[in-house]
Amino acid sequence: MPILKMIGFQKNISILFFISNPKLSVQSTNLASCRTRKFFKYIWVCLLLGLFIGCAVSPKELQIEGHKKSYPPETIIQTASGLTVTFDQMMADLYSARIVYVGEQHTRPRDHAIQLKILKQLNAICPDAAVGMEMFSKPYQPILNRWAKGELTRQQFIEQTHWYANWKFDYALYEDLLSYVRKHRIPLFGLNVPFHIPSKVAAGGIDNLLPAQKAHLPDTIDTTNPEHRKFVKSIFEKHPRRGLKNFEYFYEAQCVWEDTMAAAVSQNLGDGWMVVFAGSGHLRHHYGIPLRAYKRNSVPYRTVIPVAAGETVKSDLADYIWVTGGASAKPPHPMPGSD
Repeated sequence: MPILKMIGFQKNISILFFISNPKLSVQSTNLASCRTRKFFKYIWVCLLLGLFIGCAVSPKELQIEGHKKSYPPETIIQTASGLTVTFDQMMADLYSARIVYVGEQHTRPRDHAIQLKILKQLNAICPDAAVGMEMFSKPYQPILNRWAKGELTRQQFIEQTHWYANWKFDYALYEDLLSYVRKHRIPLFGLNVPFHIPSKVAAGGIDNLLPAQKAHLPDTIDTTNPEHRKFVKSIFEKHPRRGLKNFEYFYEAQCVWEDTMAAAVSQNLGDGWMVVFAGSGHLRHHYGIPLRAYKRNSVPYRTVIPVAAGETVKSDLADYIWVTGGASAKPPHPMPGSD
């Protein structure tokens, strides 16, 4: 309405000006009319640009199914109560657990910063805590031991762990975390199965692995969780891959992957604490690594998953959801069909 009134006001001014100046030429009238059109065209362009910019910078918030409110970036939600909590309140609860799982989307620096912040706080209270990481497979344990003792340079570590052949993501994303581990001499454990194993299982199933390959598998591999199967099947259907047509093989690969890491957590926990860093897909709803490890050791645990604002998630995603800002750069879900 204000814009329409402005248009009407401008037209009235033009008419009054013309009436009060009878000698005004037709050319001058046309010139005034042209200028008026240009003026209002400029106004509309500014208005549309303002609307566009306003939409572009409007802050996104996280939505949780069943919750009436939404959550802005840097909010921490305790999902059991539905309440927002401070970092210190969350940490007070994490101290009561002996295993803390912190998820990540591998390419998002903010997720790694959250992991490091939690590790620093836990290490200050529990100096005998260890770190377990999805990013390394178990055969590399002797090299991880040397890194944790400060015996390797950065370049030696990258080369000897075959970082860019195995994990492949930019080392800089993990550098602060790994440097902290080395500086404070924190025991570091590789949790993963050798990276070529899941893709072979996805292509041909467990039964068709060679004996040397089967030697890397845990004693038990649980394929009976219907909710986990449903979750993995949704990934299988959304991300088809050439040569991977058998869902049962694909699901076996996912379970091999997660039961191997769960077994490694249980075996290396000892009498202390452990902070586990893994892709969020292995922690969501607890049925990846956490519940499989719990079946082995019955040790209390907590899960923390960073989630980008703008997403919608279920309330049982994790014990704590940490809302992060910015667009979610969604890398692929864990795909056992790729090395």
